[in-house]
Amino acid sequence: MPHFNIPVFIPELACPFRCIYCNQYRISGNCRVPSPAEIHQVIQRHLETLPRQGAFVELAFFGGSFTGLPTHQQRAYLSLALPYLEQEKLQGIRLSTRPDYINAEVIRLLKEYRVTAVELGAQSLDDEVLKASGRGHTASVALDAAQMLLDAGFETGLQMMTGLPADTEEKSIETALKIIASGAQTTRIYPTLVIRDTPLAILSEQGKFAPQSEEQAIDLCARLYDMFQQAGVKVLRMGLHPSEGLFDGTALLAGPFHPALGEKILSRVWRQKIASLLVGKSGSHIKIGVHPKRLNVAIGHKAINKLWLLQQFSTAKFTTDPKLQPHEITIDLD
Repeated sequence: MPHFNIPVFIPELACPFRCIYCNQYRISGNCRVPSPAEIHQVIQRHLETLPRQGAFVELAFFGGSFTGLPTHQQRAYLSLALPYLEQEKLQGIRLSTRPDYINAEVIRLLKEYRVTAVELGAQSLDDEVLKASGRGHTASVALDAAQMLLDAGFETGLQMMTGLPADTEEKSIETALKIIASGAQTTRIYPTLVIRDTPLAILSEQGKFAPQSEEQAIDLCARLYDMFQQAGVKVLRMGLHPSEGLFDGTALLAGPFHPALGEKILSRVWRQKIASLLVGKSGSHIKIGVHPKRLNVAIGHKAINKLWLLQQFSTAKFTTDPKLQPHEITIDLD
């Protein structure tokens, strides 16, 4: 069943800390809280474009620490979805929040309003990285919150970032392993960007912080993606959603941002798959078979994987076979 989100951005509400990397206004260009009437308009506008049957549609509250809002405000937002849930135009509600804003009372409220999925901004599960990033909580808080949500029956996500202060590739891999071990069903992977008017921007200007290069971010995220896929953890997104502030220089100062970063990472994942099958083999011509839905990522963003193969082979051809599983690859060499 295809899944669709109807996104509603709730900017920086209830955040008790300004994390070292965060300036949501600069990232999104939006600091105004939407009114109930505006949210209804957003829902209606999206529903007009979505399939009427055979789809799972969630109203998704992103941006702030939703469960840190005053209870009456949470109820006001969540109640907007109830008529649509009763009419089966929506199948659930998704929201993101901080791990330290999950407790038994919060969970009872979310269950009351038929929330289906909760994503926690864990960012890292290394205490040194969390402290250096100004998160205000430890890794154990995030893992405990995830367990509470899982026990209550929510689809649970743990979002992570790479390239944070005090982070290393090894620590990011360890965070991914802990997310997998936690039982979380979903994740998002965000390489750290240096955004204007943040403490991280000051550290960067002082030469005390250097973001990942695009190549470093792509290589690491491809490894993380493959780990999650093999473990059955769904990766919902890689890289920030493009916004005007990230394109025109008003927000982004440095870091591995690209509007097609997710595509580039998936291209690298498939290049690594192909490379692993070529070990110890040789030939002048190569033909690669994949499932039809995987053809584009196998060829790569702007045909980068095909160009890579043409550096090694006289010809490189990609074919499709619907009998293959989505993760399978066949290789013929002559």
